[in-house]
Amino acid sequence: MKTFQRVRCPNCGSYCKRDAVKATSLLRTECGSCDYLMILCEETGRVIESYAPGLEFNALKISRRR
Repeated sequence: MKTFQRVRCPNCGSYCKRDAVKATSLLRTECGSCDYLMILCEETGRVIESYAPGLEFNALKISRRR
C-alpha cells in the first residue's frame, strides 16, 4: 500500500511529494521544482539514494578558509 504526503522540500522550500511503500519500508521524497530526491529506509534510517543538484558550495568554501 502506498501513502502520499505533501511536504516542504528540504532543499528549496517548495511543496514536494513524499510517498511511503509499506511492503518495502522505503520512504521517497521528490521535488519537481529543484529536482531533489531522497530515498531512505524507514526501519533503519539509512539513505538508499539521494540527489540534490541545487546545493550550494558556499558553506564548504567558507569552512575551508579557516
